[in-house]
Amino acid sequence: MHDPSKKMPGETAFAVVLVGLSGFLLWQAILISGFEALSSPGAFPMAAAFAMLVTSVAILIKTLRLRERAALRFFSDVTPPVILAMFAMMLGYALLLKPLGFLPTSLLFLTVSIFALRRRGLLWSFGVSLASLALVYVIFRLVFTVLMPSGIVPEGEILAWLGDLFSGGDTQ
Repeated sequence: MHDPSKKMPGETAFAVVLVGLSGFLLWQAILISGFEALSSPGAFPMAAAFAMLVTSVAILIKTLRLRERAALRFFSDVTPPVILAMFAMMLGYALLLKPLGFLPTSLLFLTVSIFALRRRGLLWSFGVSLASLALVYVIFRLVFTVLMPSGIVPEGEILAWLGDLFSGGDTQ
């Protein structure tokens, strides 16, 4: 259990990054139109970024006041094996996406990830992955017509065949 009076690993660094990012966003918001009026285009982004900056500075001050924790072991406390395994799988997904294509790479990634994280059996993991991928495919490829790497799956031919099937084969 986490002791709220002691710092978590990386908490101070995260708070510093948060302050820096908030300051950068405030500067970018000011560049939109300056502070001309409350109805100017940059007024809402400036207000939101200012609120982010104030709260992130408060978080940083609170974090700096916390006591240090006992020394942590990197691989067990900061990056447990499951994090490293998921990182390796995401790297593999990125490397296989272009040669294999979206559908087989995503199906493989989802199946292995769900199997490793949920431990419910390979067939169950494959079924959940297939259903999820089908839903994502219908929404993004067919509804929003987002092009995805086709790879080894003859996606164009399958879509043409389905189109012919549902149109009754009349292409005259």
